[in-house]
Amino acid sequence: VHTETGAVHFITVTLTVTPKPEEPQQEADAALSGVLAAITGTNPFSDVPGGAYYNAAVRWAVKNGIASGTDAKHFSPDAACTRGQAVTFLWRAAGSPAPKSAVNPFKDINANDYYYPAVLWAAENGIVNGVSDTAFAPNQALTREQMAAILYRYAEYKGADLSASADLSGYTDAGQIATYAQAAMAWSTGTGLITGTSDTTLSPRGTATRAQVATILQRMSDLFAQA
Repeated sequence: VHTETGAVHFITVTLTVTPKPEEPQQEADAALSGVLAAITGTNPFSDVPGGAYYNAAVRWAVKNGIASGTDAKHFSPDAACTRGQAVTFLWRAAGSPAPKSAVNPFKDINANDYYYPAVLWAAENGIVNGVSDTAFAPNQALTREQMAAILYRYAEYKGADLSASADLSGYTDAGQIATYAQAAMAWSTGTGLITGTSDTTLSPRGTATRAQVATILQRMSDLFAQA
């Protein structure tokens, strides 16, 4: 463990994992990997290289229990982040607050889904909307403008300053931003939470990857800590 003063401490931990009769060894290995990552803040994933822009964000997310791998050795950083995953990551980053109401407005989620409390909490606080009045589409890929809208509404829920607003006219695809997400995209870009996919494009309707969502949530955590 490297401390802020530069000192190095070595910690030896011996863990024995005994799978339950109904638990495959692969699941036990995945659980152990998550435990070790949470304890040490290390990167257990072979698909998260040290030089990747998202390396620190993935380690931060895993250490703080916000995100986990798709299996014991992989985070799948370039995979699309689903709407259910994104809301769950945000909910965990917020401290996993329990929803105040048990009313479920969406027919496509139920109490057995891992994202159920996260979606209920986010919906009752106006942080997320469904794709219709009765559908949330938890397995649908999250778009970058949807992510911006979720961040904007969460910041509003937290009482954060929403005055920062970037001029998006320099982006050639700014006209593609849906009306509901325009203020959110301008604010998210103005605060540095979201950056362009190039110097001249925002790709608002492009898919938000798992690496991007982890990175954005870490930036948001830092932003709120500075407020």
